[in-house]
Amino acid sequence: MPATPAWPPQSTPRLFVESPLADGIELSISGPQAHYLLSVMRMKIGSPVKLFDNISGEWLAEVAIIGKRDLILRVTGHLREREAVPDIWLLAAPIKKARIDLVAEKASELGVARYQPVITRRTVIERLNLDRLRSHMVEAAEQCGRTVVPDLGGPVKLPALLRDWPTGRTLYFADENGGEVFARVAAAHQGPAAILIGPEGGFDDEERTLIRALPQSVPISLGPRILRAETAAIAALAIWMASAGDWRDVQ
Repeated sequence: MPATPAWPPQSTPRLFVESPLADGIELSISGPQAHYLLSVMRMKIGSPVKLFDNISGEWLAEVAIIGKRDLILRVTGHLREREAVPDIWLLAAPIKKARIDLVAEKASELGVARYQPVITRRTVIERLNLDRLRSHMVEAAEQCGRTVVPDLGGPVKLPALLRDWPTGRTLYFADENGGEVFARVAAAHQGPAAILIGPEGGFDDEERTLIRALPQSVPISLGPRILRAETAAIAALAIWMASAGDWRDVQ
């Protein structure tokens, strides 16, 4: 007897929706999401779609009604609970468009709780398209099976960030002048944390002094080579996840 195919199939598309999900409700899907389901995935009546809402986990839905440019999805069951999110923030100075898009995407893939752009003296990007950054984070969460989209903060200047820094959160900052071995210190400092990555050219001396004056700050080294800003952000997150995050118990 042939094996029963898995349901829903692995190829089932996933979508993030803003509306809270529950069993039996119907959602109207339009715009780019409808175009993706109808024109790219060729969904038909009864086709399965996975949904997540950032609150209640992942749900299974099916196409109930198809219109010319929209469709109705009916939620048919709960697949899994919302994932546990490691309490790590990524704080990064904005960099050129394609590179900051990459950082936002990989931050979402790697499992950050919050992504916060930070304006420093050597930051060369004056304006950020937060809608575009969030779109990249949503797409990464959809493609990677996440049930959470990280929080995205508006740009904040470094002095203001440090002035309002929460007491119980460790601030690791990548200091090009050297610091502690990150994997070692991250494993020793459990609890809420954040990683601060500077701009192209790094922090200036006054900023570095200001950061080091914060009691919760820990200067770290990311190795013997000079890394581009986007590489430093991705490498630092990977190190933290392996040392203090949810990669430690992965088989």
